[in-house]
Amino acid sequence: MSKLMVSVSGIRGIVGDGFDPESIVKYTNAFADFIGSGRVVIGRDARITGGMVNNLVTGTLLAKGLDVVNIGICPTPTVQFTVKELKANGGIAISASHNPNEWNALKLLNSTGQFMTPDENKEMLEYLKNESSYKRWDGIGKASEFKEGLNNHVNAVLNLKRVNVKEIKKRKFRVLADCVNGAGVYVIPSLLKKFGCDVIEMNCEKTGIFPRLPEPLPENLTKTMQAVIDSNADLGVVVDPDVDRLVLITNEGEPFGEENTITHVVKFILSKEKGNVVVNLSTTRAVEDVVAEFGCETFRSAVGEANVVKKMKEVNSVIGGEGSGGVIYPALHYGRDALVGIALTLQHLTEFGGTISELKESLPKYFIKKKKIELKNSDPAGVLNKIIEKYKNEKVNTEDGLRIDFPDFWVHLRKSNTEPIIRIIAEAKSGEEAEKQVGRFYSEIESMM
Repeated sequence: MSKLMVSVSGIRGIVGDGFDPESIVKYTNAFADFIGSGRVVIGRDARITGGMVNNLVTGTLLAKGLDVVNIGICPTPTVQFTVKELKANGGIAISASHNPNEWNALKLLNSTGQFMTPDENKEMLEYLKNESSYKRWDGIGKASEFKEGLNNHVNAVLNLKRVNVKEIKKRKFRVLADCVNGAGVYVIPSLLKKFGCDVIEMNCEKTGIFPRLPEPLPENLTKTMQAVIDSNADLGVVVDPDVDRLVLITNEGEPFGEENTITHVVKFILSKEKGNVVVNLSTTRAVEDVVAEFGCETFRSAVGEANVVKKMKEVNSVIGGEGSGGVIYPALHYGRDALVGIALTLQHLTEFGGTISELKESLPKYFIKKKKIELKNSDPAGVLNKIIEKYKNEKVNTEDGLRIDFPDFWVHLRKSNTEPIIRIIAEAKSGEEAEKQVGRFYSEIESMM
């Protein structure tokens, strides 16, 4: 079975088992037809298959008559930022994000440097039906390198209106940085040093081989959390291989919580400027509480960066993101960006004056629990429809699966696009209550199968 996963954020798979030269060329070809002409920016994360994929992608784009601007190993948000900065016609970030070593992917970006909208994605997939066509020898594209991409991104972060580097430097933060030997190695330690931080590097080797499971979940970060305590750091900063997600660890070696990452950033930005906020349907209610304190409004979108960004543009929001540690700050660009998240975190901590543990304590407290249920032979849509019918008198949102808001908790049920499961997410004021509600809906789904 080919493990190629095709979604609005691109194509990903296991190298040599679905994600192979044929499929890479095929999708790059369709992307080139979608872009039409002009320049495409390419950057990649550090994984060892990146060079091979880059060569295939570059060669295909050149053969299609497009010019390629290579920016080397860098975060996905750097590719997004550079497409916008160079006014290119599109971009490809070669990265399978938080997937393990054997995976890779093409993240396809439109001319604004964002993930394609669902409509654009649909249009691009139509081109797969076309016969491949390439330019004659005198019509191929030109390849160039743009080595300033990462530097320009960093400088733009340092020059953000809400960030005061001089102030942050006075705090002399001691920070442990865990970059999982990914693209973060090339930027996170140096960025922290520019903020005057004393940096302890962990998993910061330029090998591109992840020393642990690369998704920055607490269960994968036990050694990192211990290292924060052992090195007496003020905080820990952890990024995934392509640096779009930011996970923080407190001075006590505890997870700060990805849901708290977006909550505290929203709180900080709204303290400076009032405006709309967008998060996805699976993100904590703490964001709504904070937004309400400032008399502003929260909008929710379907899960996925492209959906959050679409909604952010519609309501002209000042800040947005996802509860996975993804901060999207339109003042810089419309994309999840750990560099921006780090800058805003250091600024907030500087102004807050206390420790990051104390900052966490100052935020609304909620607990999220998750579980998935295998449907065997049942139809996920049919099961969800039965639950929608049962709860139709509650506050229901069906934009992305089913979210039901009750006074004391909410639950979000989503069917997977890639496997016959329904994901159950519940949030409440206590871990026990959230666990109880996950169990309740698990049983309800089970009884409907």
